[in-house]
Amino acid sequence: MNPEAKIYVAGHRGLVGSAIVRALNRSGYCNLVLRTRADLDLTDQGTVRNFFSREQPQYVFLAAAKVGGILANNTYPAEFIFQNLQMQSNIIESAYRSGVDRLLFLGSSCIYPKFAAQPMAEDALLSGALEPTNRPYAVAKIAGIEMCWAYNRQYGTRYLAAMPTNLYGPGDNYDLETSHVIPALIRKMHEAKISGQEEVVLWGSGTPRREFLYSEDLADACVFLMELNQQAFHSLVGSEINAPLINVGAGEDQAIRQLAELIAEIVGFDGVLRFDPTKPNGTQQKLLDVSRLGSLGWKPSTGLRNGLKLVYEDYLRVSEQGVRTNNCGSLVS
Repeated sequence: MNPEAKIYVAGHRGLVGSAIVRALNRSGYCNLVLRTRADLDLTDQGTVRNFFSREQPQYVFLAAAKVGGILANNTYPAEFIFQNLQMQSNIIESAYRSGVDRLLFLGSSCIYPKFAAQPMAEDALLSGALEPTNRPYAVAKIAGIEMCWAYNRQYGTRYLAAMPTNLYGPGDNYDLETSHVIPALIRKMHEAKISGQEEVVLWGSGTPRREFLYSEDLADACVFLMELNQQAFHSLVGSEINAPLINVGAGEDQAIRQLAELIAEIVGFDGVLRFDPTKPNGTQQKLLDVSRLGSLGWKPSTGLRNGLKLVYEDYLRVSEQGVRTNNCGSLVS
């Protein structure tokens, strides 16, 4: 990418989008087009088309999405599928109409079947039934992949879909009703420590295994992919047989119980961790096969322990400003 190229980052205030903005700035890209939700309603087709027609970005990072954990997915399934379909469809179509050179669509590892072989390779897509607790969100993301592929085949666009594993990092959402597992655990452990609680009750059995990637590492991978030379990028987006899809992960996982114990250690909570097996676990294991990305020369640089320490420091800064409190359990996404 040319350093002077106009780059649009959709969802630049979110966990992923804000990290991508920081990664782009570190790499010398300063001509960024950024719009808040108040400035640009991505669910409005006409507004999005006018925006692209006016701004003419050369590259697009599509990180805008409605996201959440098990509770949020179960409570608001219609919103998860409707809003995500609207946003991504409007952006992909408008990107085509305005002649965007490259687009990177950010998805989720939940696109893969519930019982997919581990680790999950890109060709596991659509090979089995999805996890019911987040199926509406997963279907929306699968539609985004298919849309990128369809536009590539019919119109010759160069749109790539990157599927990150479970993410955590600075600027995360610590609302227990809508957050993912790591920010939920950090908040529950911290509040238990401050209030002197003797135990923390967590959702599920603690046995599901999850892979986690620091958001700054994901952003680095996103910029890396968009900077690939023409031949390497075309190998990812130009196939008639394979979807333009690539996994982005850490390559290793751990049980939720192990994760909870590590977070308790970092936070300084020395009470009892009690798991409630009557609450949903979600998929038993979701480990991505990241060999395709590794073969291109990329790997993450932030280990889980160090990343969790950084995130806890971020939470302490956020908590000083005040966050909405509720009593929902920790979530596994």
